[in-house]
Amino acid sequence: MNRIELPGFDTLRTSVSKAKPQIGVAVAGGADSTVLTALALAREQGWIRPLVSGDRTAIAETARRAEVDLSGFEFLEGENAAEAAVNGVATGRAQLLMKGQIDTPALVRALLDPRFGLRRAGTICQVVLMEIVDQRRRFLLSDTGVTIQPTLEQKANIIANTIHVARGLGVTDPRVALVAATEKMNPNMPETVEIVELCRRASAGELGQAQVRGPLSFDLAYASDAGEKKGVAGEVVGAADAMVFPNLLSANLTVKGIMYTAQCRFGGILAGAGCPVVFMSRADTVETRLNSLALALTVQAANPTAN
Repeated sequence: MNRIELPGFDTLRTSVSKAKPQIGVAVAGGADSTVLTALALAREQGWIRPLVSGDRTAIAETARRAEVDLSGFEFLEGENAAEAAVNGVATGRAQLLMKGQIDTPALVRALLDPRFGLRRAGTICQVVLMEIVDQRRRFLLSDTGVTIQPTLEQKANIIANTIHVARGLGVTDPRVALVAATEKMNPNMPETVEIVELCRRASAGELGQAQVRGPLSFDLAYASDAGEKKGVAGEVVGAADAMVFPNLLSANLTVKGIMYTAQCRFGGILAGAGCPVVFMSRADTVETRLNSLALALTVQAANPTAN
């Protein structure tokens, strides 16, 4: 049976452009030229209805300088840009949330605020879809942006969130690598001990339908020849649809290293909240923001009633 691959960003964008969902997207902190330009382009293609929070004067001036027409934009009132955007989703004006020119902690605090009802029982994490263009490889990485040193239970939530995203992208039985510095359990490396327990839970079906394997080093998760050389075999070796890292440091360094040295395209979302959140760096380009929007819209369309 042919293996289902994660879609690339060209496929995601084409699918969303054909569907023209015109989903309401609440943006926390709209005074950013790349954010406004991406929103305008997405609106023109029928992807979204943009709703922006933040200082109106600053947003208008940013739009003027970027030559972005704000006539199709709605404004979300409120002194706190993050809370105004989250409230836009909570009240039904928008179905997606997007991080704009705002600090991550401020947005996460608003997401977790019980007043808005978007908090879920599990852990919120960032999931990045990475596309290595010249090698025709695509895989998810998590958690690359939220939980610094996750507990065992938080790691279980992060794995489940990542599986959820992969399934939302059409991979019904994703291959998930739990990444560590070695493929062997080592009591001196606590993350490898936890990975053995997490694999047990996955085998018992507690984390969702997926093939979960670990510990695996990055090379074993990515390259089939590494498995051949090291004598490590399995469905996930050299073919991981997703890599889940033991902590934020290892995940963030890996994803940033790939972003700045490889021929790649990427986009990211927050998973585990009451709706998908378009979520990447404030330094991102317009193209990356559009990638992230296409990713979030695809996951939302696969699970319209919940993230």
